[in-house]
Amino acid sequence: MRGALNPILAVDSYKASHKWQYPPGTEHVSSYVEARADNSGLDLPGTLVFGLQPLLCQLAAHPVSAKDIEQAAHLFGGHGVPFHEEGWRHILGRHGGRLPVEIKAVPEGTMVPFSNAVAQVVNTDPRAYWLTSYLETMLQRALWYPSTVATISWAVKRILREFWRLTSDAPEDCLDFKLHDFGARGASSGESAALGGLAHLVNFRGTDTVEALLAAAEHYAEPMAGFSIPAAEHSTITSWGRADEVAAYANMLAQFGGPGRLLAVVSDSYDVFHAVEHLWGRELRSQVLETGGTLVIRPDSGDPVEVVAEVLRLAAGAFGTTRNSKGFHVLHPAVRIIQGDGVNPHSIRAILARMTQDGFAVDNIAFGMGGALLQKVDRDTFSWAMKASAVRVRGQWRDVYKEPVTDSGKGSKRGRLALVGDGAGGMRTVRLEECPARADLLRPVFRDGELLVEESLAQVRERAYRGR
Repeated sequence: MRGALNPILAVDSYKASHKWQYPPGTEHVSSYVEARADNSGLDLPGTLVFGLQPLLCQLAAHPVSAKDIEQAAHLFGGHGVPFHEEGWRHILGRHGGRLPVEIKAVPEGTMVPFSNAVAQVVNTDPRAYWLTSYLETMLQRALWYPSTVATISWAVKRILREFWRLTSDAPEDCLDFKLHDFGARGASSGESAALGGLAHLVNFRGTDTVEALLAAAEHYAEPMAGFSIPAAEHSTITSWGRADEVAAYANMLAQFGGPGRLLAVVSDSYDVFHAVEHLWGRELRSQVLETGGTLVIRPDSGDPVEVVAEVLRLAAGAFGTTRNSKGFHVLHPAVRIIQGDGVNPHSIRAILARMTQDGFAVDNIAFGMGGALLQKVDRDTFSWAMKASAVRVRGQWRDVYKEPVTDSGKGSKRGRLALVGDGAGGMRTVRLEECPARADLLRPVFRDGELLVEESLAQVRERAYRGR
């Protein structure tokens, strides 16, 4: 996904001058990455770590070249900041352009409590002490965005699971298709769509973000990470004209209906309540039932809580329901609903709470989430940061930390670090010298340009499931 991007230039400008700012005799710099706090309002236990592997794959496959160095020298020369060309040529000559750093990270798919190290970076060549922090821009970006999307997606699954336990008899794996990714068009770039969409697929199997499928195959050995179904949009319905709205719906059934098949039809181009009660529920009722598949009705406007409640009521009146063992109504198998407008974790909870109040099981609905999934997140959602915590100067390690009197929340950790279990099912960050042998959950994943660990999406999914 990063393609031929020059890794020397995937950086904030001020990093180029930092080589000359460390104490004389500096040999090694050790830094860590963490999600410091939950600012999402979702009361989360931590962050679901995901997404470092694609960057490491690319760094391993594309060492720094002479052309990269020449490009950087030319750019920085006109940009107003110094460029440590000698250092990069040393990396090219001594290491073949492979980055002389060791990166340790928690296994992807792990839920790490906030304010704990999820990764640690240290240079392996004393002459490249400046490289550790130089990589901050790439490393933070590789971790904060996909991890944040994966965590928001995980939070939605937690909400769905809560209402599934309360209202449903269906097997739990039905939840895998209860949140569908509609976020590609609202993402800031194709790369964001790929990485964010892939992060969602750690928890769910439903997506319309094709770039995420490509990323899963390229970086996580998953030939088909997600699935979708034929679905209408407003243009394909309204092109028939309002007078022929029912014909547009009938065409969808004819084209895509059939035993075991699902199709989704947006039904609010004019009047969603009329469409459900009269067009689907009367004029096309027999066709819907006779296809042997499932029609998924999609409202796409109005107050999501009220609209879903009314659509459910009308669909139940038209097609009937059964009561499950928990006493909740489940629509006829030929009909379901998907809500894809105004969807976020808070509105999902509100919709499901209203459905429960009205006596309907979670089985009846799925959700499509777009911008709120892939775009309405930023580095501050979980206060991600990468900070130096130790330096080795003339053979001696010493602590590095910040402790601003104006903001205690921005204080940083000290020393070389390890992440260990706390004995109660959680985790805590400790000094490396306090960590028992083999107890560190931060495992080496990249060293001197070589990818040390490469996992499949199936492994990540299994780990995320176990940690739910």
